[in-house]
Amino acid sequence: MGEVDDIRSAPRTPRPAHTPPISAPPSQFHSPSLSRSPLLSTPDHPETTRATKTPNKSRTPSRFITPLGSPLRRALTPLGSPLRRALHLTKLDPQDAWLPITESRNGNAYYAAFHTLCSGIGIQALVLPVAFTILGWTWGIITLTVAFIWQLYTLYQLVQLHESTETGIRYCRYMQISSATFGERLANFLVLFPIMYLAGGTCVALIIIGGSTSRTFFQIVCGATCTAKPLTTVEWYLVFTCAAVLLSQLPNLNSIAGVSLVGAITAVGYCTLMWGISVAEGRLPNVSYNPIRASSQMVRVFDVLNALGIIAFAFRGHNLILEIQSTMPSSEKHPSRVPMWNGVRFSYLVIAMCLFPIAIGGYWAYGQLIPENGGMLPALYLFHGQTASQFLLGLTSLFVIINALSSFQIYGMPMFDDMESKYTTRMKKPCSWWLRAIFRAMFGYGCFFVAVAIPFLGSLAGLIGGIALPVTFAYPCFMWLKMKKPRIYSPTWWLNWGLGLVGMALSLLLIAAGIYIVIDTGIEVSFFKPH
Repeated sequence: MGEVDDIRSAPRTPRPAHTPPISAPPSQFHSPSLSRSPLLSTPDHPETTRATKTPNKSRTPSRFITPLGSPLRRALTPLGSPLRRALHLTKLDPQDAWLPITESRNGNAYYAAFHTLCSGIGIQALVLPVAFTILGWTWGIITLTVAFIWQLYTLYQLVQLHESTETGIRYCRYMQISSATFGERLANFLVLFPIMYLAGGTCVALIIIGGSTSRTFFQIVCGATCTAKPLTTVEWYLVFTCAAVLLSQLPNLNSIAGVSLVGAITAVGYCTLMWGISVAEGRLPNVSYNPIRASSQMVRVFDVLNALGIIAFAFRGHNLILEIQSTMPSSEKHPSRVPMWNGVRFSYLVIAMCLFPIAIGGYWAYGQLIPENGGMLPALYLFHGQTASQFLLGLTSLFVIINALSSFQIYGMPMFDDMESKYTTRMKKPCSWWLRAIFRAMFGYGCFFVAVAIPFLGSLAGLIGGIALPVTFAYPCFMWLKMKKPRIYSPTWWLNWGLGLVGMALSLLLIAAGIYIVIDTGIEVSFFKPH
C-alpha cells in the first residue's frame, strides 16, 4: 500500500464530524464491460484507522481531499504499481450498455442454465445413432463419452477465462477473447468465419428444420381425410420466419430467458419422446449392429472421420458461453464464474441425460436401418408413423418447432449484437427501437432467403463443421495457455497443448473428409428448390 501513503503525504486538516463520506460514482463499480476494480484499502490498512488519527492543523483543507474510490485518487497511483498496471489494461467501453448482449446484467445461475440448455441441445443430437452405424457399439460409446468430457473441460476453461482478476477485464464475446489470445488479424482469420457460421448458419438450418417440421405437424393434425390445401415448403419456411422475427423483438439476452426456458423444456421433451417411442415400439425386424464397412480402405477412413465429426458437432453452444456469462453481475467477492459454472453443470447433466439415451436407444431400435439424413426424426415417422400414437407424434413435432423458434433467438443474438455494434460505433448513440426492429427483420428474412436459395446447405455441414470444430475443442485450450500461463512441462501445460493440437488435427482431417465426400458422392445442387 505504498502508493496510498504517497498520495496521503500532503498535509491536510481534519474533516468535520458531520461531513458525509464521499464515495466513487456508481459507474466506477458497475461498468458495463468490466468487473469491479481492486480497492485500495486492505486488511493491513483499514479505513477506520484514518478517522482515529490525531489531526494535523497544518494540512491541506479538506475540500482538496480525494476519496479513495474516486477516479482522481486512482489516477494518482504510482505508474509502477500493480494497480496502475491493471488500470492501464482496463478499457471502459460505454457502448456495452447499448448492445443486446451486455445491455442487461441481472442474470443468475437459473438464466445461465436455461440459455445453456436451449443452445446445447439441437437437431445435431438426433443424428448420433448414424455415427454408431460406422463406429459400432464399443467405439461409439467410448467416442461419445470422450467427446463429452473434452467439451465439458473446454467449457470450464471459457467460464474461468471470462474475467481477469489481475486486469479487471471481462471478455463478453468469443471474438474478444480470441483477439486477446491470437491477435486481431489471426483471430479474424481463424475464428470469425466459424463464429458467424455457428450463429447465422444455425439460424438458416433452424428455418429449414422448423419449416419442414411445421408441414409434418400440419399433416399429422389435419389427418388423411383433410381437404384443406397444404402450404408449399417455401410458404412454411416463411410462416416460421415470421414467427421467429416477431419473437426476436425482445430487446436483449436476459429478456429471452423465458424463451430459453421453453426451448430447453421442449428440447428435453422431443429427445425423450423420440428415444422413448423408438424403444417402446421395439427393435425393427432383421436389425443389424455390424459396423458398415466400405469397399476401399480410403472410403472406410473417411467414413470413420465423418462419424467422429457427427459426434463432435453434436456438442454446440461454446460460441455463446461468454455471451451468456456476460449477462451476470460480477465483483471481486461475487465473481460471475461461480453462478455460471453452477448453471452449466446442471444444464450439461440434463444434456447428457438426453444425448446418451438418444444415441444408444436410437441405435438399438434401428441399427443400420436408421436414415443417414436426419437420423431419429425421419426414422420416427418412417417406421412408426402408422403404429405409434398420433398424439405423441404430433407432440414431438410441436416440440421441435417450438425449440427451433427458441434456439433462433439465442443463436441470432450475436448477429443482432454485431449489427448494432457497427451502428453504435459509427453514430455514437444507441439504436432506437424501430431501427433495432429493422435490423432483426433484415437478419431473419435474410436467413429465409438463404434457406430457400441454397437448400442443399445441409450437404456441406460436414465440411463446414470441420472448420467450426476448433471453437469447441481446440481454441479454449490455447486461450488457457495464453491467459493462465501454466508452468512449462507441467501436467496442465501438456494437457492443453495435447488437446489443442489434437483438436486442430481432427479439424483438418474432417475438412479433408468433407471435401472428399462432396467430390466423391456429389451434392444435389438445387437453387430455389427446397424439398
